[in-house]
Amino acid sequence: MTDPLLLNPRTYDPTHLDEPSRRLLRATVDWFEQRGKQALVDSYNRRDWYGDFLDFAAKEGLFATFLTPAADGGGDPDKRWDTARNAALSEILGFYGLGYWYTWQVTVLGLGPVWQSGNAAARARAAELLDQGHVMAFGLSERPHGADIYSTDMVLTPDGAGGFRATGGKYYIGNGNVAGLVSVFGRRADVEGPDGYVFFAADSRHPAYRLVRNVVNAQMYVSEFRLEDYPVRAEDVLHTGKAAFDAALNTVNVGKFNLCTASIGICEHAMYEAVTHAHDRVLYGRRVTDFPHVRRELTDAYARLVAMKLFSDRAVDYFRSAGPDDRRYLLFNPMTKMKVTTEGEKVIDLLWDVIAAKGFEADTYFDKAAKDIRGLPKLEGTVHVNLALILKFMANYLFQPTGHPPVPTRHDAAEDEFLFRQGPARGLGAIRFHDWRAAYDAHAQVPNVARFREQADGLCALLAAHAPDETQQRDLDFLLALGQLFALVVYGHLILEQAELTGLDADLLDEIFDLLVRDFSAHATELHGKAATTEEQAAWALAHVRRPVRDAERTARVWERVAALSGTYEMRP
Repeated sequence: MTDPLLLNPRTYDPTHLDEPSRRLLRATVDWFEQRGKQALVDSYNRRDWYGDFLDFAAKEGLFATFLTPAADGGGDPDKRWDTARNAALSEILGFYGLGYWYTWQVTVLGLGPVWQSGNAAARARAAELLDQGHVMAFGLSERPHGADIYSTDMVLTPDGAGGFRATGGKYYIGNGNVAGLVSVFGRRADVEGPDGYVFFAADSRHPAYRLVRNVVNAQMYVSEFRLEDYPVRAEDVLHTGKAAFDAALNTVNVGKFNLCTASIGICEHAMYEAVTHAHDRVLYGRRVTDFPHVRRELTDAYARLVAMKLFSDRAVDYFRSAGPDDRRYLLFNPMTKMKVTTEGEKVIDLLWDVIAAKGFEADTYFDKAAKDIRGLPKLEGTVHVNLALILKFMANYLFQPTGHPPVPTRHDAAEDEFLFRQGPARGLGAIRFHDWRAAYDAHAQVPNVARFREQADGLCALLAAHAPDETQQRDLDFLLALGQLFALVVYGHLILEQAELTGLDADLLDEIFDLLVRDFSAHATELHGKAATTEEQAAWALAHVRRPVRDAERTARVWERVAALSGTYEMRP
């Protein structure tokens, strides 16, 4: 039986999307399946550059169709920036391997400053390069500074003819070995402060572009490069001053969303492989999946994976419906980056506890998943960076709800043009949200939703009665523990909204919130142990440790869904 909640290449047909998008997504699945598992694992183990995949993408016009805004598409009706279908492709690429997703992801990032720019010549060049099958790169981070864009040693010196000469290095730049266009962030030598920032387009094939090395031991190419007196013409300049700074942050806002769907795809493939292996294996005279601890771990992994998909799918709707007066996506975006990707790590850990040594074998997909799943929480800002960002929304989200029109499911074939005119990257503390309690109230009959709601209300009571004092507000270690509790409330909120929209089975929803109750209790225990926690806050923490509402029959019914995954998908040899 095929599980409708998980991607299964044997039956994949994204009927919620338009026909041209369906065809390209299905063609991508078919390319990988026809290539087969042996080629997939061998190329990974040998760390082969994925030129064959890029040849396929170029032939099909995959990136050109999905990543060219309609305004730059030359009248092609299929070209647009559509977060729903981009998310679908991201999930597929993660399903077959992080490297394939990564070359897509850094192309997304490289295009961000271009599509935000008013430079018509640069936009036309980017569209032409996509049509030719090129990939792009995003030259932001530097070895001494990481992604600290306040500090950059890429220096542009005016050349006296309206352009510049750029000198400096960039580090950890995906696709930097072959990118037709590299969006590079730097600063002018003759202008101090934010007014001196510049984003410009470079070409990795130019003689003044020196590729230093691949900084990772992997199939993907994550480059270090240097520009040595690189000529930056006026028509290469994408942004200057504060707009360049905003373009960097807004590009990451667009691009980091893809990390959640990559994590989902990786976990889906790993789950098929792990469940099939465990269900077919007999130890000590018993099928491995007859052991109670194995059933619990696989059931938890499945429920966590479904929760990841529910949250991420609903977040797409807020992305696509965003506008100057509705920027709620700026909370849900770091949530997908921070929360969904760390949940992916938990899923893989649970599966690995079951399959044990099998998870190290070189001819499995799981071996790759176990390595690659660790990277996603650490890209586009660490978990801690994104959790600190999430905290900026906490007061308004919990205590100051406002009226917003309902956001529908957004699978329509439309351009998400607001993502490239997000405007100044500030004012997060002023963003208002709809009342999170409504989604919880609508599912109050689900036992563990009700129990988790008690914990969420308790968090509000804690912040009202014992809010962090000035010292605690400067203690990031303390605030991050508090942020994990808040993040769970937001996570549950969108899960519930998507469950309502999709008619999710009540057993499965209850099982998901069984996990959230346990997770809240674990984070409350962590808060209790922090050195900065006051006696009153510590007492609150212990008082809000809860046991989930247990229902053996419900869990058994969810287990049957998990067991049914055995043998439903295995990649062609």
